[in-house]
Amino acid sequence: MNETTASERVYEGRVFSVRVDTVQGEGNSSLRRDVVEHPGAVAIVPLTDDGQVVMVTQYRHPVGEWLLEIPAGTLEKGEDPDWCAARELEEETGCTASSMRRLFSMYMAPGYCTELLHVYVAEGLSSGEPRPDDDERIEVTLVPLAAIADMVRDGRIRDAKTIAALMTLGR
Repeated sequence: MNETTASERVYEGRVFSVRVDTVQGEGNSSLRRDVVEHPGAVAIVPLTDDGQVVMVTQYRHPVGEWLLEIPAGTLEKGEDPDWCAARELEEETGCTASSMRRLFSMYMAPGYCTELLHVYVAEGLSSGEPRPDDDERIEVTLVPLAAIADMVRDGRIRDAKTIAALMTLGR
């Protein structure tokens, strides 16, 4: 294991921070590692009783595209992932769930980022009115679970967290 010999925070943003670590490598070499520090996030697969997934379409500025995704959101400082999942589901889709269980947790990009994403499945949905954050423009849409694999293959779904979550449902 490489030992960190120095660490400097070079950027502090609203959603993430960036630090530069100096680590001791093989043979006393000194290596630089850029690290994006992220508080973690949740993603939810909301399933209706008739086999549809409640998904959201939203504009993602970094890639300049509207993407079809499952609802997701960043953990607030000290926030429990279970609570965050229920909050994000209601904010983005207007739905509440009588049953929500964690499917798995995964690192989004462990080569440079600390973000740990907790993925849930929500069932027993009740509809309501979405309340997206002020900076979110979200359109809620229902997608048949049976159509998901084809939509991934033909590029209609290109978001990694969405693909990982939907493809691991095993239904």
